[in-house]
Amino acid sequence: MTGPFGFALALGDDALIAAQRLAEWTTRAPEMEEDVALANIALDQLGAARLLLSYAGELEGAGRDEDALAFLRDDREFRNCLLVELPNGDFAVTMAKLFFLAAYQLPLYTVLAGCADERLAAIGAKARKESAYHLDHGSLWVKRLGDGTEESHRRMQAAVDQVWPYVHELFAPDPAAPVDPATLWADFEARVAAVLDEATLTRPEAGWAPAGGRDGVHTEHLSFLLAEMQVLHRAHPGANW
Repeated sequence: MTGPFGFALALGDDALIAAQRLAEWTTRAPEMEEDVALANIALDQLGAARLLLSYAGELEGAGRDEDALAFLRDDREFRNCLLVELPNGDFAVTMAKLFFLAAYQLPLYTVLAGCADERLAAIGAKARKESAYHLDHGSLWVKRLGDGTEESHRRMQAAVDQVWPYVHELFAPDPAAPVDPATLWADFEARVAAVLDEATLTRPEAGWAPAGGRDGVHTEHLSFLLAEMQVLHRAHPGANW
């Protein structure tokens, strides 16, 4: 992820894959209001992905635009974190993923808004406002389910336990990046601890921490996601609306 190109590509891939996963909830959310909310969050992530991948294409200088980077790369060429490619699971798993991702993206975009790269700073300034809403939405559901019924508490704790190992990849040190992810851990940890405490949930102990997404080594889930996401573009190359 080192350097502006790798950094923009990785963040763009995070947002793109997160958007695709959230869009899978359309017409399937537990209530109509949530259906709309998740669709809007997916659109926010897609908007950030477009800005980041467009800039990554310019930095690469190989003639690839946002569409080429989104639709014409294979899984080993993607640099997204493993967290975003995990299947949605039940609603509690999706909320755990959203909560942890937003708790990382908000401080990331906040710091990015003040970086020396004007394009990345502009993207960060826009995306941090959206990420604040994403974090609020995810936090509310984590607390609602965690401090709800015995069943909702059990399922929310199971979701936190399942997703937690994947957050560590987000904070792998990269001093050469415009924002070193390792510097964001304290902010992330404080936000997460406050919400989990209020939700009467226990943060899992440190242990197994899968990684590899930043180097193009992914779970089998990404291949299936990309097959669905890319099929139309690959079937009709160069087509325009």
